[in-house]
Amino acid sequence: MTSVRYTSLAAEERQRMLARLGVSSIEELVAGEIPEGVRLRRPLDIAPGLSEQEVYDELRCLAERNGDADTWTVFAGAGMYDHYVPAVVDEIVRRSEFLTPYTPYQPEVSQGTLQAMFEFQTAICELTGLEVANAAVYDGASAVAAAAYLAKLDNRRSRVVVSRGVHPHARAALATHAHGFRMTVEEVPLAADGTTDRAALAAAVDDDTACVVVQQPNFLGSVEDLAALAEPGRERKAAIVCVADPLTLGVLEAPGRLGADICVGEGQALGNHLQFGGPSFGFFAARERYLRRMPGRIAGRTRDVDGRPGYVLTLQTREQHIRRERATHNICTAQQLNALAGLVYLSWLGRRGIVELGELLVRRTHYARERLGLEAINPGPVVREFAVRVPDLDGLFERALAERIIPGVRLGRFYPEYPDGLLVAITERRSRSDIERLAHIVAEVRELAPAAAPAREEAPA
Repeated sequence: MTSVRYTSLAAEERQRMLARLGVSSIEELVAGEIPEGVRLRRPLDIAPGLSEQEVYDELRCLAERNGDADTWTVFAGAGMYDHYVPAVVDEIVRRSEFLTPYTPYQPEVSQGTLQAMFEFQTAICELTGLEVANAAVYDGASAVAAAAYLAKLDNRRSRVVVSRGVHPHARAALATHAHGFRMTVEEVPLAADGTTDRAALAAAVDDDTACVVVQQPNFLGSVEDLAALAEPGRERKAAIVCVADPLTLGVLEAPGRLGADICVGEGQALGNHLQFGGPSFGFFAARERYLRRMPGRIAGRTRDVDGRPGYVLTLQTREQHIRRERATHNICTAQQLNALAGLVYLSWLGRRGIVELGELLVRRTHYARERLGLEAINPGPVVREFAVRVPDLDGLFERALAERIIPGVRLGRFYPEYPDGLLVAITERRSRSDIERLAHIVAEVRELAPAAAPAREEAPA
């Protein structure tokens, strides 16, 4: 708040500023820019005659009523996670040469940015086990849609078979893009153990299937048998698209080594703060045969006439400078700063660090699931997240929020078949003490549950 600029309350000064902007009133200034639904049609509810310091104190008190990951204990994930971000990440991404450049088109002045893009691509290729990667796309959901369209361009087919274990937002983005791409999307249900129903997936794949999209681990945190899920698609010569959590690839096999042709995902967990859910970045890796049709930018390494290494945007003719009607994807920025944070984070972790972090996530996730003692929706191997049935979900949230704990995400928002489901996320920031606190609250709520909701407790598994 100390960085807030001075705003004059003098009518004459405000009018001069508006005149300089070419408008006659505040209403005219914001018309068309701020949606009607969020505009305040009255003065701020602040007592008159307050000094600047008193106003700041009042606003600070209001702001402290908000919950955030720094002051609350957060078990909510579902795509955005409360991971620790080391100080070195912010220290590097806030350097002016990274923070202020608009676009890295000019190699002679952007070697640092271009090298960072190249190193990022290299890291993504090593994580995913695939040959080529771009320099980041908007987010994980748009990367999934782009992957499906890339598959269509490659094999000229029009169907997408997607597991319901893929993030619901990604499936929604896929459905939206598919309409424009003249593709159809068929969703495959989850089996009773929370993993993708393999028989249903095999039945859904046909000769017009452009790609099969699965997620590893899936939205419920279950570890999928990726090789087995890829098999029906490979038999029909469809592309295999894997939506991966990059932080789990230290303990899970790289998708490219299990049959995936394209691997995409959300990069927020790599050194990006939650920041109210964004901005973040997506990553996109594929086999080399897709190189010329991949969306986004690709940085390459070359040598100048004196043999010195240099970095350039390469293969730009595939997207950067072709006619608009021939472009395959509407990407005009690469979320490069967020991707740089991801690169710095991966460099900070190192090869051993990402394995150790993955092992920690596995241990604590299984420990938390056992300690909560609730019926598991996905009882098999899980990483970072798991889903459980809660007899009194409203009671749990009420009790936990009173303790400044967010116990998870209600699964019923995304899966009507799990109205009493809770998705619990575990990161390295969730200590055993945090897990014990949540387990204690769960135990308290369960003791009260028989009187409050006997019907739910008697419901079948």
